[in-house]
Amino acid sequence: MARRQDGAPGKEARHAAILQALNTDPTVRISALAARFGVSGETVRRDVEELSARGAVRRTYGGASVTHAGVQPDLLAREAMAGAERGRIGAAAAALVQPGAVLMVDAGSTTSRFARALAARGIGATVLTNSLPVVAAAGEAPGIRVLVAPGEFLAAERALYGAETDAFLRRFSADIAVIGASGLVAEGPTDAESRAAWVKRAMLERAPRRVLLLDSGKFGRGYLEHVADLSALTDLVTDAPPPPALAAALERAGVAVHVAEDV
Repeated sequence: MARRQDGAPGKEARHAAILQALNTDPTVRISALAARFGVSGETVRRDVEELSARGAVRRTYGGASVTHAGVQPDLLAREAMAGAERGRIGAAAAALVQPGAVLMVDAGSTTSRFARALAARGIGATVLTNSLPVVAAAGEAPGIRVLVAPGEFLAAERALYGAETDAFLRRFSADIAVIGASGLVAEGPTDAESRAAWVKRAMLERAPRRVLLLDSGKFGRGYLEHVADLSALTDLVTDAPPPPALAAALERAGVAVHVAEDV
């Protein structure tokens, strides 16, 4: 590894080492890399941002992960990423719900935080979901009725998928569909899991208001499957303003962008 005069590796060497580390571990932490390289955390953070801008890695809360189009960390791993940001997104999205609303809620780490925030509001609502964490969170609120979709259990996502899930969702109409996604590009949301994409589409088709919850680390990330066009959404709730090109695409598609405040 090429090193600077002070003994620390140069930028190109650090970039190569980060990519090599991701070959054996799907996620790396900035703090661990900084200690390994003998440089500041800010230096490694800039490295990760540069690699992310090139599409070589995916920036995560406190580190970086692989960007294979068909791979994402499982739900428990994602729960540990961007926790504060996802908490703010969930709370901001819950504030959009009117008492008595009927909601379809997708499986995912951010939608589970939405369910917790909705339960904390103490309003009456009906929630249809394929997500066991959403069931657990929303089901604790006495005013929320929860209907659980049937299907095949996928342990990595703690959710139910399949033809029975799709058929169940299409029996109902909702006021709001609340979904997450692995990434968001100008063409629309994308997902690494095809079974999840099918459920998201079914939910989007059953509600007039269609809300995507997405942390800003997923902007510009294209994964295996195109879920829907941007025009299929009515709202995006996120933790930071989208970059200019994506912001322009959202505006053209008529999607209202809600940036959750840091409180």
